[in-house]
Amino acid sequence: MQLTAYFFWGCGIFLASGYNSFSRSMETIGKKQYQVQHGSCSYTFLLPETDNCRSSTSYVSNAVQRDAPLDYDDSVQRLQLLENIMENNTQWLMKVLNQTTRLELQLLEHSLSTNKLERQISDQTNEITKLQEKNSFLEKRVLEMEDKHTLQLKSIKDEKDQLQVLVARQNSIIEELEKQLVTATVNNSVLQKQQHDLMETVHNLLTMISTPNSKHNFIAKEEQISFKDCAEAFKSGLTTSGIYTLTVSNTVQEKKAYCDMETGGGGWTVIQRREDGSVDFHRTWKEYKMGFGDPAGEYWLGNEFVSQLTNQKRYVLKIHLKDWEGNEAYSLYDHFSLATEELKYRIYLKGLTGTAGKISSISQPGNDFSTKDADNDKCICKCSQMLTGGWWFDACGPSNLNGMYYPLRQNNNKFNGIKWYYWKGSGYSLKATTMMIRPADF
Repeated sequence: MQLTAYFFWGCGIFLASGYNSFSRSMETIGKKQYQVQHGSCSYTFLLPETDNCRSSTSYVSNAVQRDAPLDYDDSVQRLQLLENIMENNTQWLMKVLNQTTRLELQLLEHSLSTNKLERQISDQTNEITKLQEKNSFLEKRVLEMEDKHTLQLKSIKDEKDQLQVLVARQNSIIEELEKQLVTATVNNSVLQKQQHDLMETVHNLLTMISTPNSKHNFIAKEEQISFKDCAEAFKSGLTTSGIYTLTVSNTVQEKKAYCDMETGGGGWTVIQRREDGSVDFHRTWKEYKMGFGDPAGEYWLGNEFVSQLTNQKRYVLKIHLKDWEGNEAYSLYDHFSLATEELKYRIYLKGLTGTAGKISSISQPGNDFSTKDADNDKCICKCSQMLTGGWWFDACGPSNLNGMYYPLRQNNNKFNGIKWYYWKGSGYSLKATTMMIRPADF
């Protein structure tokens, strides 16, 4: 007889048999059942009852009845065999249960780990989704900013083009104004000359009817006596201010110059004077080189003479200024000289003191001399033509004592007037100026 045992429990169905399959054993359900309870699981065993087994049992039963002692021993042995088989099966079943429990625990741990991993994957997926959304938003913002910047650049470029057109127009207007200014300056020079001629005529008439007593009208009687500068004349005993004849050492060149024998101890050689606008100072390079005007009134002594004189020894320069309100001021430079014509009569100044500003209104370091026909300044606009006169312009800088002469109530807001910036500002045209020199060791 074959013995096949089937068992069932709440967690699954296992087959404990020799060689029959599970599908074939299911056909035996309905046979004799044995149930065992183990913890939370219950197990059911199915033992087949074949005809052969029943015949044998019947045979054994009948045999017991006929021959009880002999058949009883045989039945006991068989029962003992069945018990051993059941015990072996029970042990094997317990091993299976233990192994199943371990597998269930592993499966549970695996399930928990899988759930955790799934949650992590889900969290990472959510993070990736958020990052993708954020990245999309940032890309959109970048594109918007690029579009905005493109529009701004285009707008700036358009404004730049418009400004360039405007600057070109303004340059054309400035050039036209410069031409008009030059024309007006020429006309004004003619008027000034006419005014000078009239004043000179009046002056001569007054001279005829009265004896002049002005220091400007004094002329040294010793015409045959010549000095190299006014300081030398003063030391010779001529202490009256007036016009003297000066001669550069080792030359026969003579110059009429006005000598101030009163201011600050005397001995001053006047190299420039402005007082009434009677002389046109918008002159050429040659005229400023040789000098022009009247030493008794407005005049320029001459760059060449001053250059030769100041290169013989050290001279000081004093600039005396008057405004239209009756105020006076001065600037004193301890060291003054002019370079040669080859160096464009460049001015050198050191040691400023005085009341006409703590800063020199003549730009430092020294600048070259410029006139309307010799542009040696540091500006592309030709300062001498714009501001009129000859001067040591920097870039149309803070001073020009040879500018246009403007009378009272017309002397404000004049960029081309007689200017000394660090005393009266850039738009104020002065009433009178005097530039004079004497040896530093006087």
